[in-house]
Amino acid sequence: MRQPRSGPGKSRGRGRGPRIPATTLRKQQAALANVDQITGAKIPKSFVFSRGKLPSTLRHLQQDLRKVMLPYTALNLKEKKRNNLKDFVNVAGPLGVTHFLILSNPKSLPHLRFSNSPQGPTFTFQIEEYALAADIANSQKRPRCPPGIFKNSPLVVLSGFSGLGNPFESLVEYFQHMVPAVDPSTVKLAECQRILLLKYDKEKEVVDFRHYSIKLQPVGISRRIRKLMQNNQVPDLRDLKDVSDYVTKAGYGSESEVDDEAATVSLPSDVDKLNQASRKSAVRLQEIGPRMTMRLVKVEAGLCSGDVLYPWPVAKESVGKKGEVNEEVNEEDIGQEDTEDGLEDGSEEEMEE
Repeated sequence: MRQPRSGPGKSRGRGRGPRIPATTLRKQQAALANVDQITGAKIPKSFVFSRGKLPSTLRHLQQDLRKVMLPYTALNLKEKKRNNLKDFVNVAGPLGVTHFLILSNPKSLPHLRFSNSPQGPTFTFQIEEYALAADIANSQKRPRCPPGIFKNSPLVVLSGFSGLGNPFESLVEYFQHMVPAVDPSTVKLAECQRILLLKYDKEKEVVDFRHYSIKLQPVGISRRIRKLMQNNQVPDLRDLKDVSDYVTKAGYGSESEVDDEAATVSLPSDVDKLNQASRKSAVRLQEIGPRMTMRLVKVEAGLCSGDVLYPWPVAKESVGKKGEVNEEVNEEDIGQEDTEDGLEDGSEEEMEE
């Protein structure tokens, strides 16, 4: 009869804890992925999809919106005709998706709905004008959209929404929680590379949607030197007699670009080898698209359903009573006008006689 082994091997076996099932481990990893490890807050995630058939231009706009919401969105989300809204809600729960951006193309103008999953509310916008990211890049002399800027969420900047009351207060809260919150004391400047600007025009009553990339340029350094330090490549000096001609000769960009003092900042920490805390840097924004002009047309309490909160609902009974009162007043006014006209006509006849 064999005796059980004793020794260091046996003690190591007893020291190990119970084995965690693979399903439980995956759930724990998914829960950690949905929580910010620094702030401890839940990371907002989004789905950008469409309802109904879209033309090719709106399909490209949908893909551009997915890039705006990166990295916490499904860039290659595939939809099928038989999928309904309930299917997206069922999938969103386990994946931690909290926001929906839904594109549709009714007979009038394209619509874009912003909604919270799974209970709402839903803000429906009518897209009056839009331009794709490719159109904006083609209109620029030097487009700048490196793929590395999509590794972090954009910074949301809101303008013109103060003092509007509901439903715009709820809309502002939605936009603020659409991307992860930023802690100024712990955020790394190298991660802030995009801005999503949402500006409300009170005169036209529309929301301007703009998407920019952030670029830092050191002040006092010529463009040629910046390129030399960024690319780490030896420039073509065959037509020059001396290396100094590359910087000082006219036509080689020896002069530094004019920097606006209002856009010049002192960095609290080093961003890269060019933009360091000991130097001043100029902040430059370049639009990368897409661009939209939207008008708020409807607010619903639920997820694409429920009570209509905007435009303000009016009771039918009060409308009917008001109409009856108006009709009575109009009849009295008409009678008074007839009597006044009769008096005026009579007085004129008497004067003529």
